[in-house]
Amino acid sequence: MSSMTLSSQSPPNLHFPVMLNEVLSSLCPHDEGVYVDGTFGVGGYSRAILQQASCTVYGIDRDPQAVKLGQALEQKDSHFKMIHGRFSQMKELLEARGVKMVDGIALDLGVSSPQLDQKERGFSFRFDGPLDMRMGQEGPTAADVVNQYSEAQLSDIIFNYGEERYARRIARAIVKTRAEEMINTTLRLADIVRSVVPKSRDGIDPATRTFQGLRIYINRELEELSEGLEAAEALLAPGGRLVVVSFHSLEDRMVKDFFRKKSQAPKHVSRHLPMLPTFSHSTLKVLTAKPLQATAEEVSTNPRSRSAKLRVAEKLENASQEQGELPI
Repeated sequence: MSSMTLSSQSPPNLHFPVMLNEVLSSLCPHDEGVYVDGTFGVGGYSRAILQQASCTVYGIDRDPQAVKLGQALEQKDSHFKMIHGRFSQMKELLEARGVKMVDGIALDLGVSSPQLDQKERGFSFRFDGPLDMRMGQEGPTAADVVNQYSEAQLSDIIFNYGEERYARRIARAIVKTRAEEMINTTLRLADIVRSVVPKSRDGIDPATRTFQGLRIYINRELEELSEGLEAAEALLAPGGRLVVVSFHSLEDRMVKDFFRKKSQAPKHVSRHLPMLPTFSHSTLKVLTAKPLQATAEEVSTNPRSRSAKLRVAEKLENASQEQGELPI
């Protein structure tokens, strides 16, 4: 079947996913294939894959609200299976259902549009809502971290995960404010950050990086990604493809480094010596020398796609295959 347009893949009342056409072209779904949508969200990728080929799709998500949407799709389409869990656990989750290998895996990293749009989830400072930010709706909230962590801990989180140069200044302001009253809402935290961080020339809200850093920390997103990439590599069948869409420089760097590490040929100390058994063989072939990015047309209709970067790798059948470019 030919690649479909974005408009044909956007179900009523649902947000269509970023770089959908590029994801489908990279994943190359085929009949009787088995695919994993590791970040189901509202199911845009899953629906598109199911329409592209007569195949089986497993959706995975840790968010109970996303799981409910997936279960509704499962009732309508017998080729779709919804799993409540983390994509870092995809290998164990699939093996528990008798699936040992799959033909393709898609990961759309970061927070979903519905999560951002629901003020009660506390991900966005566009609305005044509780300072929550939990994707799985379990464990400590952003309010717990902001009100209980030390100034040094807050500074490290905001600097390391949010890449915020004013992290120390922000942490100091948070600690000073909470000494007088608890910080429990998104707008209150945003106002505190804005009071000590100068406006940027690019128009990005001064609170953006702080919210981003807290969200990544609370949901262990980088750890989840690291474990998820390893699980995906192990689960892919030879010739299977891993497609990752990231929105943050830290995430994209991790994907790039993982692909590079897994695609490098084993190093040989000397051509006169045999290959040592401790040297690992390449398991992936990188298909995107540089990440693909959203078209200007998509960015104009879906601003979230502006920072998206898509990388693709293919599972090797043997270690001697060479890297090549993706034919899309």
